[in-house]
Amino acid sequence: MSLDRTAAMNIAEVLTEALPYIQRFTGKTIVVKFGGNAMVDEELQNSFARDIVLMKLVGINPIVVHGGGPQIGELLEKLQIKSEFVDGMRVTDSATMDVVEMVLGASVNKQIVSLINNNGGQAIGITGKDGQLINARKLEVKRKTPGMNAPEIIDIGHVGEVSSINVGVIDMLINSHFIPVIAPIGVGKDGSTYNINADLVAGKIAEVLKAEKLVLLTNVAGLQDKQGQVLTGLSTEQVDGLIEDGTIYGGMLPKIQCALDAVKGGVTSAHIIDGRVDHAVLLEIFTDVGVGTLITNKRKTFA
Repeated sequence: MSLDRTAAMNIAEVLTEALPYIQRFTGKTIVVKFGGNAMVDEELQNSFARDIVLMKLVGINPIVVHGGGPQIGELLEKLQIKSEFVDGMRVTDSATMDVVEMVLGASVNKQIVSLINNNGGQAIGITGKDGQLINARKLEVKRKTPGMNAPEIIDIGHVGEVSSINVGVIDMLINSHFIPVIAPIGVGKDGSTYNINADLVAGKIAEVLKAEKLVLLTNVAGLQDKQGQVLTGLSTEQVDGLIEDGTIYGGMLPKIQCALDAVKGGVTSAHIIDGRVDHAVLLEIFTDVGVGTLITNKRKTFA
């Protein structure tokens, strides 16, 4: 079907707007955390995959880190394994860890790899255990209540935090022109397996690679002020202020803290974007408007 002149001009305008962004980001690394609605809605899945493939085709190096909380919860329920949470983190005993590893490392990871490959890309799926990509340590959760002299240390099982990243594994894949798809499972010094928050893994990978961007897909429009307006173009100092005055709280706080730490650690900018929007990643990276919250060390930014 042929395009009319107006539609053709609209396409030309979009491509022209994207050109300076493509020129700027060619050869750069962008780490994308894939989760939320974008991960379970079929149309949004394919939209995301095409975004990643296009980024690779124009010379950008995308790295995908994924979660899988809903899928893990669904299988645990089928297996009649009860889930408990402490401060939003799933208590992970040995039986639960087996399920986490099966879902993240096999089922979800391979689905995303197939999704990207079916949309014209070349993706390879790995977990943090492959090549000792993610070296981890047990996460200690401390909770202090009134009347306690010292905080209580709560054991939440095989939940970890990143101690180091083996950059050589990622470089090998990027240099071979593959798109890495990483499941957030780490390995301890003693060989223990750990379930790690995907946002934290994405942030740490972006930090050690000195990535151009860290992009976190969410189920909200972005960071909002107290009047419900989406905030963007924020400096790290402004974000620190929003945390102090209580604008950022609850479930958004860990995600924002992850983005903030990455930018303070050397990532050029971090983006909290609405994964419910078709082609959210491309809109945020290649257009003037974007679809979320941008955090940067620079007070004035190009993108």
